[in-house]
Amino acid sequence: MAPEETLIQGCQAGKRKSQSQLYRMYAPQMLGVCLRYAPDRATAEDILQDGFIKVFLNIGSYRGEGSFEGWIRRIMMNTALSWFKASRRQGFPEDIDGMEERIAAGEETEEGEALLARLKPEEVMALIQRLPEGYRMVLNLYVFEGLSHREIARSLEITENTSKSQLSKARRFLRRLLESEEKEREYIPVQR
Repeated sequence: MAPEETLIQGCQAGKRKSQSQLYRMYAPQMLGVCLRYAPDRATAEDILQDGFIKVFLNIGSYRGEGSFEGWIRRIMMNTALSWFKASRRQGFPEDIDGMEERIAAGEETEEGEALLARLKPEEVMALIQRLPEGYRMVLNLYVFEGLSHREIARSLEITENTSKSQLSKARRFLRRLLESEEKEREYIPVQR
């Protein structure tokens, strides 16, 4: 029996040692997932803890279909979405004027992608965390989770056009952040 299967069975039996080992095995990767959705590390850690509570409460429903890591990742994503919905005070603005044209024209530029390629992963994560909540949620669901705008709309209880609008705005916002970061890197004060 594979070590992962043994851990899963131990967790299903409620063994604390198995739960602790499973947590140590998956927490670093899942914290990365939570960081993409959260505005800061403390919130991401809260989402991670809530997510693992759900993992342990629902591990009996895991039937070995698909990857276990994917199953946990989905729980973390859903926990982040629940956190977002609970913390959201107002809906997304319905700014869809000219949206289809901007999306069809493409938001990424070679220059923007070149700037992004020069950043370390932790710098990219820091930029994503600086996005407003709505932008960050849609960007994560679309880019990292591979959901369609229809699926995002259903998950966040918004319209498809709002999802498209938020993605477009997130890309523009990120581009501005990247350009700002690049200008700061180019500026080196003269030491006297």
